[in-house]
Amino acid sequence: MDRRKFLTRAGAGAAAAAVAAPSIAQTQGLPEVRWRCASSFPKSLDTIYGGGEVIAKRVAAITGGKFQIRVFGAGEIVPAFGTVDAVQQGTVECTHTAGYYFVGKNKTFAFDTTVPFGMNQRQQNAWMYWGGGLQLVREFLKDFNMISFPAGNTGTQMGGWFRKPVRTVADLKGLKMRIAGLGGEVMSRLGAVPQQIAGGDIYPALERGTIDAAEWVGPYDDEKLGFYKIAPNYYYPGWWEACSMYSMYVNMKEWEKLPKEYQAALEAACYEANLDMMAEYDFKNPPALQRLVKNGVKLHAYSPEILKAAHKVAFDLYEEEAGKNPAWKKIYDSWKKFRQDQLLWHRVAERSLSEFLFTEPGK
Repeated sequence: MDRRKFLTRAGAGAAAAAVAAPSIAQTQGLPEVRWRCASSFPKSLDTIYGGGEVIAKRVAAITGGKFQIRVFGAGEIVPAFGTVDAVQQGTVECTHTAGYYFVGKNKTFAFDTTVPFGMNQRQQNAWMYWGGGLQLVREFLKDFNMISFPAGNTGTQMGGWFRKPVRTVADLKGLKMRIAGLGGEVMSRLGAVPQQIAGGDIYPALERGTIDAAEWVGPYDDEKLGFYKIAPNYYYPGWWEACSMYSMYVNMKEWEKLPKEYQAALEAACYEANLDMMAEYDFKNPPALQRLVKNGVKLHAYSPEILKAAHKVAFDLYEEEAGKNPAWKKIYDSWKKFRQDQLLWHRVAERSLSEFLFTEPGK
């Protein structure tokens, strides 16, 4: 279904069940509010960038146009990786972004998006909304003068585009790869040379030979960016992103100034964006993958050797960080226990049914 039709037909959907949004009548007498949202994504990536627009349109609809959020693409106000600084400093009121872009400030930011060998989209939502994860993340972000709202997810991502096949850990030595978040640090410990490059700059870097490989999201976005024209080897799974949750970060002072009705509207809109983005990717990725294969893309599974080595390195990294970073340890202890319980449960029901369906898809 077209997103615009969805937005006009669906109220706040499942979001309204979780957060009671105000009616237009309730906003009578309330002030007009105009915010700017700096996205970390270019407008050409309509699904990810579109998450911010979903929020803006829903907030306007709920408040009868009194609360307006204008979304700007990456680079229009500040660079993709400068949005958190802009929110902290009050240059803009909010940003639609991925927390793991800011692990250079503190690795703990990664939990708000994903960490290598982490939880899938459903498990991440369960931890955030019911398992205490969102409360922990918000406590962490107080030091950055921000409050966060889950606002989108890609689900499990693909494992990147490579000029040449990579079969062993030795093949990663010296390989220059665009990869964000803690996945880049894991790759570094395996011998690769990670690069953090904004989405719109990845193709030129591949074209010039500045990098040898790149990961982004999945078939729909990756096809649009044209990576397959230069690096035809497409790997799976994206073990560094079992999900990739995006967030709306809001300047805390601006949030506290909002009437409670507008706060409820924004929170409901973020719930909707979190649901809508995942559904849109699940709709768009299958045909995009089929088109890529028809265009000569070669699909490869990561070898068990690479997966096992990356898994060990990742959890060594987590334990090291827990020993020196109190903020990380506080969230990691909760995340680790919740993840283990989720894996046990999903192994019982989800995995057994999925494995059967994958081998017996029906007529």
